[in-house]
Amino acid sequence: MDLKISEKIALVSGSSRGLGLSIAQTLHAEGCHVIINGRDVSSLKKQASILGERVTIIQGDVTDTTTCKQMLAEIESSFSRLDILVCNVGSGTSVPPGEETPDEWRRVIDLNLTSATNMVETSRHLLSKQGGSVVCISSICGQEVLGAPLTYSAAKAALNSYVRGIARPLALENIRINAVAPGNLLYEGSVWEQKLAEDASAVQAMLNHEVALRRLGKPEEIADFVAFLVSPRSAFSTGAVFIVDGGQIRS
Repeated sequence: MDLKISEKIALVSGSSRGLGLSIAQTLHAEGCHVIINGRDVSSLKKQASILGERVTIIQGDVTDTTTCKQMLAEIESSFSRLDILVCNVGSGTSVPPGEETPDEWRRVIDLNLTSATNMVETSRHLLSKQGGSVVCISSICGQEVLGAPLTYSAAKAALNSYVRGIARPLALENIRINAVAPGNLLYEGSVWEQKLAEDASAVQAMLNHEVALRRLGKPEEIADFVAFLVSPRSAFSTGAVFIVDGGQIRS
């Protein structure tokens, strides 16, 4: 299927490694000019050298509003438009439920919610020029209580609510927005890589009991789903949170 996104300008935040990198690679393979973003410029340069042509590096912390404005000003100067935005910055690392502090709440909410709202709000004028599409990477932890850190689960639940609520205002500006809530993913440096190394049999037992497909997901499987959502092939979809978790939760 031709996704019809060749030559689109796509910004993927948090794309120097893991799921964000996989999304950037998939969009690049579909013909997009990909703007990769992260805080570590050396990692960005390494990935840009692998991707080759049609890639731009913009280093910056998207939890900071001023940085986001500077990033979008650079994109506007270079390309005069932005077609695709994928908000991928986030982390599930936090304290156990019941041990939260005000500083920890702020840190995790900044990473998992503010990073996305910052990017959407600062890029909407560029996205509206030609009918842009946004995908925010959420988590099934924002849908159900699954034992994840409370700060993370609450931040992702808020992100889901934001996507649903902002869809109508953005539609008036010719912008679509959706979220993808992945399940358990295995990639280099992921928490599941660590858990498999510690006790592979316990991980498989959990998968057999909790996940219909009885396996961990692959980042490229989420990336393919994201590529479809940002494309004209999904033009009638906005304000939705799509669960892609191998059948772990049912909602």
